[in-house]
Amino acid sequence: MDPRIRRHLAHWLGQWPATADLSVVGSTRRQVPGWDGAVYPLIGVRAVQGTVLSVPPDRLAEVRRVVAEATSGESLLAGLPAAVGQPERRVYTGVFRWSNCPAALEDAGTWLDSTDPVVPDWLRVFGRQVLVATDPDTGAYLAGVGLKRHNQYGQELAVGTEPAARGRGLARRLVAQAARRVLDEGAVPTYQHATDNAASARVADAAGFPDRGWTSMGIG
Repeated sequence: MDPRIRRHLAHWLGQWPATADLSVVGSTRRQVPGWDGAVYPLIGVRAVQGTVLSVPPDRLAEVRRVVAEATSGESLLAGLPAAVGQPERRVYTGVFRWSNCPAALEDAGTWLDSTDPVVPDWLRVFGRQVLVATDPDTGAYLAGVGLKRHNQYGQELAVGTEPAARGRGLARRLVAQAARRVLDEGAVPTYQHATDNAASARVADAAGFPDRGWTSMGIG
């Protein structure tokens, strides 16, 4: 396994890899603001060797009790929100990808400050610089990538394309371009999407983020 993804997940989750089929670990990172200022009280990543489920230290015993008493995967997911003190929320799952060799696609965008007037509201929340593709004739925004800077070892890519600009391959080119920059900075780029989001899966595949069978979970 690439040492960059190992370092990222060990820091982000509190442990990596799993030492059992399901390793529940307490991490103080689940009690402090994440990349966007929000607190994420439950994060999990499953790989071939098992799952690491990261929760606040003060919820560790309750989560382990729910895990021990769960009779199915569904009952486990149903019991986790209350176990981390968020009974009104739900657990979501998705596909977790990472890349150490992005596709050699042509660059499609320019790095701009997130405060630049051309940057749409959804991209501004990522702060710092974002990667933006614009119309060569009008300068209008077409597509962009923001970076969720989880830690110094890993940055998660989020991509969006205006409906009128879809089908041009902009998303895959932007994702590959952003991934190269993350790797150049010494971190590993990651990419997550819903299991039923076929369009996002195609972008990931084309950009050099293979589906390794890894999954993720969190509180939504």
